[in-house]
Amino acid sequence: KNPKIVKQRENKTFGVHKYIAKKLSINIDQWFDSVDTTYALSVEGKISRKKALNILSENVKTNEKKVEKILSMAYKKNFTINKELYKIAFKLKKQSYQIALLSDQWHFSKDILMPKKYTKKFRVSIVSCNVGMRKPNPKIYKLVLKKLKLPAKQTVFIDNQIWNIKPAKKLGM
Repeated sequence: KNPKIVKQRENKTFGVHKYIAKKLSINIDQWFDSVDTTYALSVEGKISRKKALNILSENVKTNEKKVEKILSMAYKKNFTINKELYKIAFKLKKQSYQIALLSDQWHFSKDILMPKKYTKKFRVSIVSCNVGMRKPNPKIYKLVLKKLKLPAKQTVFIDNQIWNIKPAKKLGM
């Protein structure tokens, strides 16, 4: 891995949290404490977007609309859509490959980082917060295969984390 790319990604993620804490006028540790459990439950689809927003607003003692706006702006300001990755996927699609999208997101990042104009172009689009499980749970890879109606040996799984690739490989992808 290129350390520069990893460092940049880490800085963007941290930037989201710094932005939110600043806008809420709390320190970063308070933000992490208030979001930790809610984020984990949300990314796994164990709580709804509405419930997550309710918990967060109570934790930071701010109204839901303000929290929602801050979360949205935090992702917009600190991330950009990986258009190059989409471009590669859509090029493969033009070459008759069946493409699927599998992503771990919580409700608030999904809204910003996965616009429908891109996700609707995939034959299958699975987002962790929508299906109640996340990578590296083998069940989520099996769900992709089931929806694609393809055996694992006819698929290629690409991810930026080795721990997400291992279960896919174990299934034969």
